[in-house]
Amino acid sequence: MADFFLQALGQVSSPSVLALIVIGVLFGIIGGSIPGFTVTMAILVVFPFTFAMDPVSGVSLMVGVFVGGYSGGIVSGVMLGIPGTPSSITTVYDGYPMAQNGEPGRALGIGVAASFLGTLISVAVLVFFGPLIASFSMNFRPWEITALIVFALTLVAGLSSGALIKGLLAAALGLLITTVGYDRNSNLRFDFGLPALGSGFEILPVMIGIFAFSQLMGNLEKLRDEQGKIKGVDTSVTIPYGRILKDMGSQKLNTLRSSLIGSLVGALPGTGGTVANFISYDQAKKFSKHPETFGKGTPSGIVASEASNSAVAGGAFVPTLALGIPGDLPMAIMMGVLILHGITPGPLMFEQNPVLVGAIYASLLIGAVIMVLCQLLLVRWFAKISLIPQEVLVPVVLMLCAIGSYALNNNLFDIWVLFVFGVIGYLLWKAGVPLTPLILGVVLGNNLERQLFRALELDESWMTFLTRPLSALFLALAVASVIFSLYQDRKIQHNQLRARNLPEQ
Repeated sequence: MADFFLQALGQVSSPSVLALIVIGVLFGIIGGSIPGFTVTMAILVVFPFTFAMDPVSGVSLMVGVFVGGYSGGIVSGVMLGIPGTPSSITTVYDGYPMAQNGEPGRALGIGVAASFLGTLISVAVLVFFGPLIASFSMNFRPWEITALIVFALTLVAGLSSGALIKGLLAAALGLLITTVGYDRNSNLRFDFGLPALGSGFEILPVMIGIFAFSQLMGNLEKLRDEQGKIKGVDTSVTIPYGRILKDMGSQKLNTLRSSLIGSLVGALPGTGGTVANFISYDQAKKFSKHPETFGKGTPSGIVASEASNSAVAGGAFVPTLALGIPGDLPMAIMMGVLILHGITPGPLMFEQNPVLVGAIYASLLIGAVIMVLCQLLLVRWFAKISLIPQEVLVPVVLMLCAIGSYALNNNLFDIWVLFVFGVIGYLLWKAGVPLTPLILGVVLGNNLERQLFRALELDESWMTFLTRPLSALFLALAVASVIFSLYQDRKIQHNQLRARNLPEQ
């Protein structure tokens, strides 16, 4: 693997690819620093530009956006008290108070340093565990892969707090969307008499519509009040480098612990930076000698939040590359990039495309270095960008999404698909239906159908899924995740009922 990594490093170090990583990191930071824009939306906007690129260039650009986006949320979190991304919520708890105390540069510097170290540690986790898991999963047959996908879908649906049934229905809807078009036996399904549906829906306009369109419409509602609160913010920032080095010197264990938590949580399908964020912040507070300082501007809180947040990047690549199961929503889109280039993520990727795997490692490392330089040198400009109102942002992003969908096949039908699924996604969001299981179902649906057919062609008995140890284990975990989620939902409902009845007593 070392030889392939050096070969990939040579490709990634070429001026053209380096320029793409810089562009990706800059766009990711900008996207992350604008409240409500999110890493996922930044990746969706850049996605169409990878069509004309070779795999290494396309993936390097996306990795740059990925690294920059996860670190960009700190800007609006510190300067405005509004998290730029959901995975930087706890950054606000201590970053904003520190800025209010007259030290915005210190808060930003600590966050950027922690973000850089978190990325480096997560890459080490990816390099070590990725090949091991891929080697182990080489023994997976269609039964194991089918059961693993079912487990991933139920796990993600179960993470939809208080909405397990809605999460499962969303995942089922995502799978249903992938059945449009010809099946394995050349039978046409759900085409509704439209020739354009013969080949099914393209994954890009469906994903952009479901997530980006609906999210942008939701942002106009959710952030309407916040816009009035951020006018007149002082964006002049000076980074005290000496003070930051001293702060980070006292945060070694916190940085390592939070980075490992972020890497491990990121490796669990469907969890992502938000979950890692809260776990790391909670653990940092429990291990701190002065827990009372949390929420008042302590460096420990910022380090825990940003190190874990950025460490998710490397961790999320582990199941994506080794198993073909996206670690989170941005990884689902990354899988879409690889699939469009004819590359199937999974254990065989380490054998068939080792240079591309090495390019991902190298892009993460180079992207982390570029991220630090960009954040420290251009932080004032990023702070100004975070003030862009949603009234300006939404139409621009919608236009880019429409252009990207059209550029896929130069077909107006894809734009109609974008807006139809955008309306569907918005209505589902309004109804409280989680969108992540839906998108995961769209991404994994074709592979699930393919593996299920292969399993039944090899052995028509459904009992084989239960007689093979690994497939039985994955199915048992799927059932356990549903039962646990039902228990959690019931517990939440019980607590809410008690809270409502308490004032009456």
